[in-house]
Amino acid sequence: MIHTNDPHRIERDSLGEVRIPAGALYGAQTQRAIENFPISGLKPRQAFIWSMGMIKRAAAEVNQELGLLEVDKADAIILAAQEVIDGKLNEQFLVDPFQAGAGTSHHMNINEVIANRATQLMGGKLGEYRVHPNDHVNMAQSTNDVIPTAIRLGCLWRLDEILATLKDLTNALKIKADEFDDILKSGRTHLQDAVPIRLGQEFSAYSRAVERDADRILYAAEGLRRLGIGGTAVGSGLNAHPEYRYKMVERLSKLTGFPLNASDNLFESMQSMADASAFSASMRTLALTLIRIANDFRLLSSGPATGLDEIRLPAVQPGSSIMPGKVNPVMAEMLAMTMFQVIGCDTTIALAAQAGQLELNVMMPVIAYNLFEMMQITIGAVRTFTERSVSGLTANRAKAENWLAQNPIVVTALNPLIGYRQGAELVKEAAARGLTIRSIAIEKAMAGTLKRIDNGQSVSVEEIETVLDDLRRLT
Repeated sequence: MIHTNDPHRIERDSLGEVRIPAGALYGAQTQRAIENFPISGLKPRQAFIWSMGMIKRAAAEVNQELGLLEVDKADAIILAAQEVIDGKLNEQFLVDPFQAGAGTSHHMNINEVIANRATQLMGGKLGEYRVHPNDHVNMAQSTNDVIPTAIRLGCLWRLDEILATLKDLTNALKIKADEFDDILKSGRTHLQDAVPIRLGQEFSAYSRAVERDADRILYAAEGLRRLGIGGTAVGSGLNAHPEYRYKMVERLSKLTGFPLNASDNLFESMQSMADASAFSASMRTLALTLIRIANDFRLLSSGPATGLDEIRLPAVQPGSSIMPGKVNPVMAEMLAMTMFQVIGCDTTIALAAQAGQLELNVMMPVIAYNLFEMMQITIGAVRTFTERSVSGLTANRAKAENWLAQNPIVVTALNPLIGYRQGAELVKEAAARGLTIRSIAIEKAMAGTLKRIDNGQSVSVEEIETVLDDLRRLT
């Protein structure tokens, strides 16, 4: 009941009375969690709220179909759960992800909000609980099977979005690969001069690497389609109808549009977070690729006066508070920083996944938060990097070709003609005299001192020029 002139109402749970804001849809257990865990100020991500709403709606429909839940209560729960799914009650989900009990606080937050909202829809008052959070909203469920199911559904909810974002990046890099395909430049290994490569070939490698990572994410997501819902507390399905687990998977498939299947071992599904960890690992692998690409962009665009300056990134903002005219590769820097955070999320997930004991992993709240966090920031970072960096970058053909002309390692192309030893001598002499390999090789060919490796005959100037002019074909 609500006290006169008091902005709070009193509810009771097994521990006693709790004061709750009068208009709050949540109840006693949520309020205790808010007070007990003032840790980070973070709230559950929308993917988690959406998936929990889906589970509660499906459970009400299934339990009503099985004759276990009255039609009027089921209808009210379904309507309230749909409001959760639609994001209309987001402000009611306040429990910090750093909590205890495998997600019981998160779970009761959902149960209480739906119960109170359903009670309102049935004409009742907040706290009256014509629909009870445990007996009705949570019928045939446990935190231990609901939270891992929510984790799986939440990741699948954003799967198409992250794959589409990666496809856009793949395509943008492919466009640049085609655009830059005729630009021959110096390759670099160990950050030292290496044999020639086309700029388009470098970008084709970036495109294919991202594409492969997207394939890994898609493959890892298949493991998330196996649901342990119906296992209740430890996997035995205690308090659930024998048909409940299969009907839940069928109903969730219909509601979400996702191909889902029932776990072949509910006990394993209660104990193990390996599927979530595998999906996280696929995201980590993508992060490693994107950091590498971001760093290459920074190197290739370095300078411009004193760096490589082979590509030019779009200038999106001034780069210095003290140095006029300075422009930095901010989108590449942003991407790398974001991916560092993704790797941190994955490390947390890995540690949490191995921390389960016996029939339950109690670290599920932090696993859920970090999975949804890494998907959120990856989507945002990749989309921004694609639109504001990759799509607008240009090549500096003159600088790329100039570096290649000065690169002594192009002598490698002469190896079949003059051998490794004479080639190494040419490189040393070119460096000592500040000349190009072409000029040194031609000079020695004209003097007759450069010998063929196969028969010891002198190499002609024409042979040298033919090989070096043919570098584009050789790449």
